[in-house]
Parts: sequence; structure tokens; C-alpha cells
Amino acid sequence: MDYQSKLNQEVVSLPKSGIREFFELVNNSSDIISLGVGEPDCPAPWDVREAAIYSLEKGETSYTSNLGLLELRKEISTYVESEADVSYRAEDEIIITVGVSEAFDLALRALVNEGDEVIYHEPCYVSYSPSIVMAKGVPVGIKTTIEDKFELTPEALQSVITAKSKILILNFPTNPTGAVLSRESLEGIAKLAIENDLIVFTDEIYRELYYSEEQADGSIKPLLSIASLPGMKERTIFLHGFSKAFAMTGFRLGFACAPAPITDAMMKIHQYSMLCAPIMSQRAAIEALKGGRKLISPMKQRYHSRRDFMIKAFHEMGLECVVPEGAFYAFPKVSSTGLMGKEFALKFLEQYKVAVVPGEAFGEAGQEYIRCCYAESMEVIKEALDRMKQFIDKLPS
Repeated sequence: MDYQSKLNQEVVSLPKSGIREFFELVNNSSDIISLGVGEPDCPAPWDVREAAIYSLEKGETSYTSNLGLLELRKEISTYVESEADVSYRAEDEIIITVGVSEAFDLALRALVNEGDEVIYHEPCYVSYSPSIVMAKGVPVGIKTTIEDKFELTPEALQSVITAKSKILILNFPTNPTGAVLSRESLEGIAKLAIENDLIVFTDEIYRELYYSEEQADGSIKPLLSIASLPGMKERTIFLHGFSKAFAMTGFRLGFACAPAPITDAMMKIHQYSMLCAPIMSQRAAIEALKGGRKLISPMKQRYHSRRDFMIKAFHEMGLECVVPEGAFYAFPKVSSTGLMGKEFALKFLEQYKVAVVPGEAFGEAGQEYIRCCYAESMEVIKEALDRMKQFIDKLPS
């Protein structure tokens, strides 16, 4: 049978995830050090795991509401208001999803009509452009640059807006660059969104992992969310989840906060495709919001010191690298070695058994870069960077 002729041709044309490609290489070899996959190096807190275990022990193996457990939605409402200064009704403005990726997909499918333009900034998370294509939208990427610290500027946004523009996707702190937006840029982008009647998706999965804006008492000022700016809540979908700050990647739990008509449209798709998120994961998330937040600060401190060590090492190797202000990734420019990102990553893996992700996995704007995750132990990071120095030193000058 000619299977290629039977397959959806849009799906055939989609690229496979560059991150998962390298993840499979690591999984299939026991002697590879990985700085590739964006996952905390610690398990979820014990109290969180115990909540999931207790849920099973109580026999909670049923469906929940399509929107998710009301108790969890109430906890999310309280958390988002305290963390991002935006208030959402638990009853009809919050939906629990299977990871933030599902929330993102639901939001696209609920809003995009064929031919609508969806704007996003590159380098960006690998699923954005393919998800837009699968929703019948037209991806419109804006290249951000190392000179601007990978910050999206209002001027760059203005240059791509057309009569067909419908949605703007923001992800700050950004995967893969760790970039954040200044208040000035955020306010300028919000003004353009209102003037051009754009819906904004703000993917804030890394918002707790923010290293700047230290206050006099040593605390960190929460990252400003575009949803909190005047006139923006009504046109913003706030996307978040439990994978990164709560080290709950395997629980596959995310959520979206949005105006009720949008949440209702997302719920229709969710109920026919996924129905609901697993109840034991939802119970674990309730515990995470109630007690797990105390573990975020020490985790962030570990990432902060690893980040500083990694950036210093890159600069000593002669690699240009912006200091990430959030998330747990560094995005060094490796083209000065004479190699583009993919060739660098493949040769480094082959010769020194260290996996990093080629920057082109995050769009054309990343071709000269690699992504290195510092959510690994310092021991692993030191060994990987020692090998990278050896690799670079042996390259032809």
C-alpha cells in the first residue's frame, strides 16, 4: 500500500521536533551527557507525589468535569491573581488541560479560521509554527536578535501586522533564549494589540523562573504579565502549567485562563478530544499550589548559580551568549567556530558524547546557535562544558 498517498499531506510536510530527535539519541545510548531536554533534574516534591498516590489509594480513578476539578480551578485563580496580578473566575474562565501544549492547541483551534495570520517571535518553542499550520492558520515569524537580547520590540511587531493578523503569541521568559520583555516593550506591544484588535496568547510556563528585578529585601519582583495591563485581560489567553517550576513534567498538567466565551469554545474541543486531564494529576497540582511553592525559590537559586557558571564558561570559550533572565536555557552563538548550530551539535555529540539542541530546531533565526539546558547537576554541566572546550579548541582556526 502507498501509505504516503493516504496520509494528510500537511502532516507529512511538518518537521519532526528537533528536541525530541536529540532526546531519542540520548535515550538510545547510555554514555551520553545531555544538556538537551528542558526538564528539572529533581523529582516533583514528595507532598505532590503523595497527593497523587493518595488519590489512587482512595480509588479516585474517574473522570472529572471537562473544565477540571473546581477545587483546582479555585487554587489556580488564587495563584494567578497573586503571581500575575490578574483575576479569573474559577467557574468559567479556567480550563485544566493535558499539559500547556494542549491548552495552546485548544486555544488555536478555538480561534483560528483558515487563512488567519498568527504572529510569533523566533527563536521560539518548537511546536508553535506546526500547531498554527495544523489549525489552518498562517504562521508569521518575527526574528529576534542577539543584539536586542532576543526581546520582541513593538517596532518589529508593527512591521508584520496586516489586515489578516488575528493572534499574537508571546513566550517570556522564552524557550530557548531565556529572554524577557521590558515593561516599555510590553506596554508598546499591548498598545498595538488593542489598536489592531489582536488576541494575545501569553505562554508563561517559565514565569516563576525569573532571575532579575531583585528587591531591597532580596526577593524577586514577579514578572509583569501582559494580561495585567489595562485593556488586555479581555483579549489575552494566559497559558501556564506545572511542568517547570513544580518539576511535574510527567504529570502532564497545564491550564488556560481566558474570557468565558473563549474558555467555553476551548472546552468543546477538549471534551471531544481529551475529555479531561487525569484526576490524580489534578490532585497533585492542588497540593503543589498549596504547599509546593516553597520549593521554587531554592530550585531557582540552583539554576541561577548554574546559569552564571555556564555563561562564564561560554564567554571564556569565545562564544557570544546573552545572559538569560529567565527559564533554564542558554543560547550561545556558535557560528564563530566555523560551524552552524546543527553541524556543531552533531559533531559534538559524535566526538564527545554530549547532546545539545541545534538552534534551528527553534526556527530559522536560531541557525547559528545551540541550546544548552542548565536544569542539570553542576557536576554534569562542568563535565559537558569541559568537553565543549576541548571540542572547540580542536576545531580548525
